[in-house]
Amino acid sequence: MGPLSGIKIVEFAGLGPGPFCGMILADMGADVVVVDRIENYGKAKTNDLASRGKKSIAVDLKNPESKDLIHSLVKNADALLEGLRPGKMEKLGYGPDDLLSINPKLIYGRMTGWGQTGSFSSEAGHDINYIALTGALGAMGSKDTPPFPPLNLVGDFGGGGMLLAMGICAALVESSKSGKGQVIDAAMTDGSALLMTMMYGMLSAGQWKDQRDSNLLDGAAHFYGCYECKDNKYISIGSIEPQFYASLIKCMELDETTFYNQFDQKQWPELKKLVSERFKTRTRDEWCEIFMGKDVCFAPVLSLQESVNYEHNQDRETFVEIAGINQPAPAPRFSRTESEVKHPPLKVGSNTQEIIEGLNLTKDTDFLTSQKIIRLD
Repeated sequence: MGPLSGIKIVEFAGLGPGPFCGMILADMGADVVVVDRIENYGKAKTNDLASRGKKSIAVDLKNPESKDLIHSLVKNADALLEGLRPGKMEKLGYGPDDLLSINPKLIYGRMTGWGQTGSFSSEAGHDINYIALTGALGAMGSKDTPPFPPLNLVGDFGGGGMLLAMGICAALVESSKSGKGQVIDAAMTDGSALLMTMMYGMLSAGQWKDQRDSNLLDGAAHFYGCYECKDNKYISIGSIEPQFYASLIKCMELDETTFYNQFDQKQWPELKKLVSERFKTRTRDEWCEIFMGKDVCFAPVLSLQESVNYEHNQDRETFVEIAGINQPAPAPRFSRTESEVKHPPLKVGSNTQEIIEGLNLTKDTDFLTSQKIIRLD
């Protein structure tokens, strides 16, 4: 059904951004086969939502006989994605040179934090480290406290998995023209830096101070931020443009003369204090009722559970329930080739026999084993 229907992807099991990339491709219709470690065979992945819509096999990658299976998968694949540290796939014998020699049209996607090259490339790390190196983390949070981790959305999923998915799609388009594959070096440092493009542009123009909590979009402005309400819940305000700002002032019954000079940064701290005090006079839902339809640029700050049940999200079916678990629906939306979640996460190795038979490999081979032989009926 999806726009990637008919595309075959081999995904080497990993954590975070790699599986997220594979999930996006699977949601869009790609046939994604995850190659997992033999020691995980039979492991349930019920709540590992990034595994949804994928097939799963379990093999002992260190067993030389496993190469027959991997090579057969690669020969029939359009793309491969892996998230191991640089050099690990080469040591296993599944590096780009090894596999592109088997399938010259293969798109080989590599997901790492620091990239395949650079002084940090062999260092361990996580999302917070990657976004720290690119200025993203240092630009977030209050000036009086340490930077606060923005979950692992900027490095892992935005700058990592999402960009690798886009890179694979772009490379597939190019390959359809050239008949050649290529390697994609997707580094979360590169991706998180790219996501900061606007801020670096504003910095160069003198429109952004290189200090957090001092700018239009980082919480310093009284008209762009989150405020606590009477019921201890929060509301978000983004009234940047003059017409939206005027609507905010009117709806909150604030003094127009006091709030006249919207972009005078010297006044922001005092004006923010006044706005904060006014928000505490009503509950979050009362403010939402006042703002609705008035072009204020607002939204209630919802918890995860509230988001699932919120009217707008219900109207758009932003979340779907699959096998009893509420989860984000595929995005973006296509008018003709609709994306879908083909099935919930499967147990590791669930499709091993099916895939072996499809590749015309013998069922009683022991390349699935480490210490014991798993026989396939």
